[in-house]
Amino acid sequence: MSTEPTMPTEEDPALQDDARAHAAAPDAGADGPPNLEADVERLTAERDDMRDRWIRAEAEMANVRARAKRDVDDTRQYAVQKFAADVVEAAENLRRGLSNLPGQTAEEPEIVTKLRDGFEGVERSFVAILERNGIQRIDPTGQPFDANLHQAMAEQPSEEHSPGTVVQAWTAAWTLNGRLLRPAMVVVSKGASAGAASGTEAA
Repeated sequence: MSTEPTMPTEEDPALQDDARAHAAAPDAGADGPPNLEADVERLTAERDDMRDRWIRAEAEMANVRARAKRDVDDTRQYAVQKFAADVVEAAENLRRGLSNLPGQTAEEPEIVTKLRDGFEGVERSFVAILERNGIQRIDPTGQPFDANLHQAMAEQPSEEHSPGTVVQAWTAAWTLNGRLLRPAMVVVSKGASAGAASGTEAA
């Protein structure tokens, strides 16, 4: 008498245990493997952001250092500006006194000639000392009027100078390390007078 194998039924405890185990097991295909490309993109973006922040911070620090150096240089160069202005006033007074001396003549006493030469030598030495310390005197006579260096005190007709030319300087311009310390007080030409211009045209 032969024995045929029996097929398991749905009520078979072994099949039920397998079904339960399959249901409890995580579905490997649901989430899939980790997305490495997305992680790489995220890390790259973070790296680029940190690099941009570092570059901006370095640029800001460079600007701070440059401003600090410029402030120190300005302080070093222009800390004596008030003193320089007072010294320039003394130099102008010396020049004004020399200009008011009477013209040299053959009959003047020798002592007067020696005094004049001595004061002129003092002025030259004084101006040279100022120049060695960054203070310069600029004579604007015959130069075009420059509002950055000159202060116009008057205008006058002039046939020898074109309009806008300094024909006379009452005082010189003074600078401290290239920065204006005191403007020159000047008289500016306004060109030939109307009468002179008419006479020239008639001729």
